[in-house]
Amino acid sequence: MTTSFCIVGGGISGLAAAYRLRLAAGDDARITLFDPADRLGGILRTEEVGGQPMDVGAEAFVLRRPEMPALLAELGLSDLQRTPTGVRPLIYSAGTTHPLPTGTVMGIPASAESVAGLVDEETVARISSEPARPFSWKPGSDPTVAELVADRFGEQVVSRSVDPLLSGVYAGSAATIGLRAAVPSVAAALDRGAANLTQAVRQGMPPASNAPIFGAVAGGYQVLVDELVSRSRVHWVRAAVSALQPGWELRDDTGSRWDADAVVLALPAARMAHLVGDVAPGAAAAAGRVVSASSAVVALAVPADTPFPQCSGVLVASGEPLHAKAVTLSSRKWGGAGGGVQLLRLSFGRFGDDLACRASDDELLTWARADLAEIFGFAVDVADARVQRWIDAMPQYGPGHAELVAELRAGLPPGLTVAGSYLDGIGVPACVGAAGRAIEALGVEVAR
Repeated sequence: MTTSFCIVGGGISGLAAAYRLRLAAGDDARITLFDPADRLGGILRTEEVGGQPMDVGAEAFVLRRPEMPALLAELGLSDLQRTPTGVRPLIYSAGTTHPLPTGTVMGIPASAESVAGLVDEETVARISSEPARPFSWKPGSDPTVAELVADRFGEQVVSRSVDPLLSGVYAGSAATIGLRAAVPSVAAALDRGAANLTQAVRQGMPPASNAPIFGAVAGGYQVLVDELVSRSRVHWVRAAVSALQPGWELRDDTGSRWDADAVVLALPAARMAHLVGDVAPGAAAAAGRVVSASSAVVALAVPADTPFPQCSGVLVASGEPLHAKAVTLSSRKWGGAGGGVQLLRLSFGRFGDDLACRASDDELLTWARADLAEIFGFAVDVADARVQRWIDAMPQYGPGHAELVAELRAGLPPGLTVAGSYLDGIGVPACVGAAGRAIEALGVEVAR
């Protein structure tokens, strides 16, 4: 008897789950994947810009997590793993650019010297005196990053050093992200008894290393997407699932019905909550508490001789009179694009604004040109451009997120599992890991 599985969602979480399921269940299993998009991959999307492949969604992955290097090796794609050139980003704050501080954990400084020049002298003095001020910490507590850092180090550290990094990861801010999600090593140091925030940051810093932090895929993430589709041999139904009943029975938005022995929901939290409201109300309630941000990417090809500085890009402090939250000089970061062009991308949209939804493509392109001129001091000629929007694609890991996820998973009935960027981490490696965990939770007997 053929075993039938359904996976709802064709992003990296769904595709990684399909691949793992194929390995576990064997060649005879029927794996049906539902996604109404024009292509699979979700936020992994590669477009041609200036005649070159360029990722216009997720761009890089963190190398200290093992999932992506392991997956690329498993798929025979290790030779395509790229590392950055080593040039560092800048921060745009108070109308000028500054070097990205060193000696920090997600922008939280281990000493006043780390952010000297980026913040004012009053803030420098506040950081220096922090160990001498009374401090109390309840082990296991999870304030927002802003609550703790602003109290101990001042608002400028939040807006100029921490927010630029968190907005790049989550399209959020220190006010929307919990300490344990953003800087687990610092939270752990505080739980162990660090006497103050300065000491906790120093204890939470990763070991010194010259190894690259980020990786990418040569040719773009589309290479990985295509390989996962090929290896998993899924039957792609280009439709959304509108209803889910125990048994399991799925109904798609064309009216077709599908039976499955088990189901993986690789969907954003809000869509997952809508589908399981009747079959797993506790899990739906937990998922419904996850809020998300929207973002937009403007990818540009500019002449190769455009005189950008030797940096990988510019992160924008919160509160600055720019529209973009970050500029990535992709050709500087990863190496020359060729074809007589340089590639770069600007990111727009933070949690709480509707910029990515309401702005037209023309407005985004106009803002991109204006922000580049403001940051770099010269007008940039654009040879080619692409605009890509990611609506409600960036979950916010608020205080207590780990407990929320545990509650969600505990509320799922047998035969129903979840994967996605709202669970164990927003990055691609975390999504790959969550997909593997979803398949393990199904208890699929490994094919012999």
